[in-house]
Amino acid sequence: MTTATQPATTQVYRIYIKATPEAIWDAITKPEWTARYGYTGLASYDLRPGGAYTVAPTPEFRAAAEAQGFPCPDIIVDGEVIEAEPPKRLVTTFRMLMDPAMAEEGFTRITHEINPAPDGKSCSLTVTHELEGAPLLASMVHGDQEASGAGGGHAWVLSDLKSLLETGSPLAG
Repeated sequence: MTTATQPATTQVYRIYIKATPEAIWDAITKPEWTARYGYTGLASYDLRPGGAYTVAPTPEFRAAAEAQGFPCPDIIVDGEVIEAEPPKRLVTTFRMLMDPAMAEEGFTRITHEINPAPDGKSCSLTVTHELEGAPLLASMVHGDQEASGAGGGHAWVLSDLKSLLETGSPLAG
């Protein structure tokens, strides 16, 4: 049973975006895109099995975190590429480094799957985050910490990504 205080250990989010698989792939994997939506981190992927995955804060992200009293490390997320099949599937490990307690939970696994719709004009993007042994991170990515300034988790990030790709502006823009 899942409650507000105990989110599922595997969370699945699906969104439909009027964009090509390549555009969605680029928005997930290229820092010039990841800096424009969601938490606005600068993602870096070495897109081969065993390659590094990191997210660095933008100056705006760092300033906002520090203004709220959270020290901001130079790398806020790290992990490893497990599988990369552009522009269809990306599997990585994921460890949140901003919060020491979340960092101690260790690595989780996140999968992005991009599937073109039959109409050829849109795609589904499914994000599956396996969070076994990471209850703090599970709560944050579920959006349970939104009221305390931690953002709305995966649902919020995906909504922002969709808005950016479809309109050229993120939700807040």
